[in-house]
Amino acid sequence: MASESDSKPHKLSLNASWSMAVGGMIGGGIFSTLGVVIAVAGSWAWASFLIGGLIALATAHSYGRLTRHHGSAGGAFAYLHERDHQSAAKVAVWMLFIGYTLTVAVYAYTFGAYLADALGGPEWLKPASAVAAIAILAGVNLIGVKESAGVEIFAVWAKLAILLALAGIGLLQWAPDQLAASAGAASHQSHILGAVVGAASVFMAYEGFQLLAYDYDEMEDPDRNVERAMIWAVASVILVYILVALGTAMLIGADAIIKNKEISLAIAGRAAAGTPGFIAVTIAAVLSTASAINATIFSTARLGKRAAEEGGMPGVFNKTLADGVPWFATVLIAGVAALLALFGGLDPLVKAASFVFLTVFALVNILAVRRGAGETWISIAGAAGAILAALVLAAHLAGLV
Repeated sequence: MASESDSKPHKLSLNASWSMAVGGMIGGGIFSTLGVVIAVAGSWAWASFLIGGLIALATAHSYGRLTRHHGSAGGAFAYLHERDHQSAAKVAVWMLFIGYTLTVAVYAYTFGAYLADALGGPEWLKPASAVAAIAILAGVNLIGVKESAGVEIFAVWAKLAILLALAGIGLLQWAPDQLAASAGAASHQSHILGAVVGAASVFMAYEGFQLLAYDYDEMEDPDRNVERAMIWAVASVILVYILVALGTAMLIGADAIIKNKEISLAIAGRAAAGTPGFIAVTIAAVLSTASAINATIFSTARLGKRAAEEGGMPGVFNKTLADGVPWFATVLIAGVAALLALFGGLDPLVKAASFVFLTVFALVNILAVRRGAGETWISIAGAAGAILAALVLAAHLAGLV
């Protein structure tokens, strides 16, 4: 006979919640964005990850306090909907839906690049692998399979071990000249502006922690743990990104990272530990991006379903299979992401996703200020940072900076 405790649903511990948030950020973040940020910021790339991380850290505070304030799952859409800001809620949920779809495309593009490079196949294998990854993982979502928290914890710690080992080997070979790209390779490498542009350009690397806002009801002691897990996760990822950016540059130099944007960490793995290093980093990249595709499709489809139930999205997003899986949203995300992965380059996809999330994060910080949720000065700093970064990114995309 099952005990009472056996019959209770398992909840996400603080460790599991932290792992989910870290996995959501590192899942494709550093593997997808390192080459992009160094191409923009050059020797200031480490500062780009620091600036973007500080904006994300302030936003994690706002997200955590708002989620505790409302006492329920739902994120930015729920915060606005519950306060009867219906038009703003609709705009927010569509922006999130677009941002997450762009993110799935980035993860798939990166997955295809690492897998194709490891297999040494023809050029068409890269886009084919990207589309296949989306199709397979969308199928997994449609049949209702979800990663367990235990698997996510193991995967996150394994990724962190590989990335930190790579960074450590690189940092032991400290050579500051390796940080600088050759003339013309990086847009603003000699100016702090490069760090700001870089932070804005790759801000999607910090997208992921806010998914815990959707898992509030699944967490142990959520009122206490949701904000802690978000903040600790962002702080951990800032450190990892800075160390990896510096260590990778020490191993192969800025020019090689820019030249091999999609697979630069695998090249660094080979430089650090030969074929075993190359294999370890490639496995980490493939598993990370696949996991991120799966988790992002899962969460985004359910966000669409929740919004449709509340009138924030068309009713078709509420279409589900017999076991409650939102099939229309899942298929739409997968289809659009596959097209973007096929026809959109890594650089524009990363920057477009970053712009969307900067805008949403600015909104969340403003909401926190208006609700009096958390430390006002932190939320104001987060809003100002996100707005400034979004404006800088818009100017960069327009060719003004």
